[in-house]
Amino acid sequence: MRRLAILLLVPAAFGATATTQFRVSVDRAALSEPVTGRLIIALSRRESPEPRYLIAPDALPLFAIDVDHLQPGRDAIVGPDAIGHPVDSIAAIPPGDYYAQAVINVYHEFHRSDGHDVWVHFDMDGLPFQLSPGNLYSDVQKVHLDPQAGFDLPLLLNHAVQATPPKPDTKWIKHARIRSEKLSRFWGVPVYLGATVLLPKDYDDHPEMRYPVAYLQGYLGGPAFGFNDDPSVKENAEAAHRRGLETGYEFFQSWTSDHFPRFLAVTFVEATPFFPDGYNINSANSGPYGDAITEELIPYVEKQFRAIGKPYARVLEGASTGGWGSLALQLHHPEMFGGAWIYYPDPIDFRRYQLVNIYEDDNAFKTPGNAWTTGERPMRRADDGQVTWTNREMSKFEEVLGTKGRSQFQFEGWEAYYGPVGSDGYPRPLWDKLTGKIDREVALYMRDNGYDLRYYAEKNWPKIGPLVAGKIHFMCGDMDNFYLNLAVYLFEDFAHAAAAPAAGFTFEYGRPMKGHWWHPRTWADVVRAMAKQVAANAPHDAPADWLN
Repeated sequence: MRRLAILLLVPAAFGATATTQFRVSVDRAALSEPVTGRLIIALSRRESPEPRYLIAPDALPLFAIDVDHLQPGRDAIVGPDAIGHPVDSIAAIPPGDYYAQAVINVYHEFHRSDGHDVWVHFDMDGLPFQLSPGNLYSDVQKVHLDPQAGFDLPLLLNHAVQATPPKPDTKWIKHARIRSEKLSRFWGVPVYLGATVLLPKDYDDHPEMRYPVAYLQGYLGGPAFGFNDDPSVKENAEAAHRRGLETGYEFFQSWTSDHFPRFLAVTFVEATPFFPDGYNINSANSGPYGDAITEELIPYVEKQFRAIGKPYARVLEGASTGGWGSLALQLHHPEMFGGAWIYYPDPIDFRRYQLVNIYEDDNAFKTPGNAWTTGERPMRRADDGQVTWTNREMSKFEEVLGTKGRSQFQFEGWEAYYGPVGSDGYPRPLWDKLTGKIDREVALYMRDNGYDLRYYAEKNWPKIGPLVAGKIHFMCGDMDNFYLNLAVYLFEDFAHAAAAPAAGFTFEYGRPMKGHWWHPRTWADVVRAMAKQVAANAPHDAPADWLN
């Protein structure tokens, strides 16, 4: 009787026999040719906003499959075997009413100069795939789902995301866009880089003047320092002040005041198929973005907008992704830049790749030393320390968004930029996204090719030390939400030990419970500090009228 009872429970536990699937097809009016890409079903409990706008690691159930040359009008089946997150399978969805929507991240084939042919989505403006022109989505349908009763629900991909007009230039904000010959050769198609340039006060009135430049990293082409010259735009002053910053309009008031340093402030648009930002580095998977930024985009911007164009008059600033990118530019091109302000950077010492030591740990999901307990390794925490995401959850989410490293999300973005190319032409993963097992060869490749920035700085200190000593400034909250403070501590240990010359870097930590977005001073004060450093490093005969 006990064995019979167990057998009778099996269908109930796994929803075994009923047909349970979504049938997704492409409307010929939306796309008349076969489509290859990642098909994702998003389910929400609420009608608005559309489910595609809510796709995030902890927001709503997602289920996905790859489609290969799916003909318009033919069905793609998303059934119980489709990978899901956070619910493993559509057969395990809690019964109830949902709002369902299908999205396809459309891939195109690229013939790279390294000999690999890959299918990826390449939005050169860095838009998330839900907003990227050419991608397909369905109407939202209210559905009742009950895996026990079964369902067979059609969804029609009848909309293509439309391109939005480019942002217009204003008195203060100018936009530049160039074709990168270096990246175009690598990808086999025209590849474009962009820059958003914030002009100083009285720029047009003094055509003879030249200016230092603050290059801000990781802002996806948004105006530098959140600049906003429109007092009618609603801004969250409380949130800005809580982070230690001013609003965009308050910064505008400082930027345009009579005795404020006159700078150009530039943000880049350097998207790749693997992440919205190229991290300013050369990469086996994404191409020579470091060379394209330093040898093509920066010279173009400085010529067009009357920059001083000397190393002492180029400074860097960046937070998180941009923090890593700024430090990488300063260390890899120490002869080109005169200083960097680094806020809570992505891991800069891979012994603390967030909480993972990729050189010694065997698994990214489990904390080391736990033989009998699960010991799930966190990926994100709240300011009070509460864990909100784990490495296992984030990795599964990325696997749902895209196979072969094509999620365009964080872990796989790092792997694409820091890691080697796999035998199939796609980024070779640092760890298996379903088991967490770490590939030690990938870890050592990342270290030995200059992406572990602490290791790179220590190894190359005799050469780069004299060029960067006293010019790099770190700021990070002690409760960084992504545990990024841990790698900064290790970089500080190196900096204190560095000799011939002494590093002379500065480190500031926010305490207590200062998270990922903490800043010790306003943007206006950052610009003043930049101006002070530029002036101190300038030759005695250099013009200083920009100091005003």
